[in-house]
Amino acid sequence: MLKRFNFKQSGNQLEGYAAGGPSPHVPDALCMKCPGCNQMVFSAELRNNDWLCPSCGHHFSMSARQRIGAVCDPESFEEWDKGMYSKDPLNFPGYEVKLKSSRISSRENEGVVTGRARIGGVYCAVFVMDSRFMMGSMGSVVGEKITRLFERAVQEKLPVVGFTVSGGARMQEGILSLMQMAKTSGAVKRHSDAGLLYITVLTNPTTGGVTASFAMEGDILLAEPGTLVAFAGPRVIEQTIRQKLPKGFQRAEFLLEKGFLDAVVPRREIRKILVQLLQLHCGEVNDGGAL
Repeated sequence: MLKRFNFKQSGNQLEGYAAGGPSPHVPDALCMKCPGCNQMVFSAELRNNDWLCPSCGHHFSMSARQRIGAVCDPESFEEWDKGMYSKDPLNFPGYEVKLKSSRISSRENEGVVTGRARIGGVYCAVFVMDSRFMMGSMGSVVGEKITRLFERAVQEKLPVVGFTVSGGARMQEGILSLMQMAKTSGAVKRHSDAGLLYITVLTNPTTGGVTASFAMEGDILLAEPGTLVAFAGPRVIEQTIRQKLPKGFQRAEFLLEKGFLDAVVPRREIRKILVQLLQLHCGEVNDGGAL
């Protein structure tokens, strides 16, 4: 017997049923559920809308390459240290499998992409973390790439613009991961001592050892709306102090109110704000430093 499907589209939700049979299967890659409004949104619609929910404006995660394409001047990005990748120094159970899986799913060698680009005509060093690679966790290679970026930025007299997203230090590398907090912070300090600008854009979530090191050490701290910025997450804190936290605790708007951030900037305005800040501090154009 033929089954007849009736489809009804309401807003961004696609509803369907089969007469005398189960509902039609919709591939996961076709639609995504918005955490902000709980509506189903077509993935193609999100891609065409800068990964913003068309109903409530929720900011979905972006890959590092998507972020670079949205912020940097066209065809200006030159990648650094692309060939670096993590090994398994502690022989942590299952770590090699997770690394391989992350490389396949993200199409990146590691959880951060670094390089040199122009933003509004101003040359700068850029790093962008990628949540698709083990939730942007910071292992020895992530720390090394970011440290090298700051050191090269000092040599070439470049400002640094960084986009952070991370679940924190990568536990599979133990103390080697935690050491990256001190190493990256030292590199940021040397960059600052050279009189150079560092702008950080925090995206959801930025937590753990990344928050406790280079993420919060920028001269100017920006964040996307609703970004969770924390060392320990709210559930851990509530379970520790056995108290209910205030609404919006550790979100970007809460941190802005308490003076921890300079601005909360919607995604579509980030490039404009970065161009204004870079041109204000570095001039309308710079020569890009040493080549």
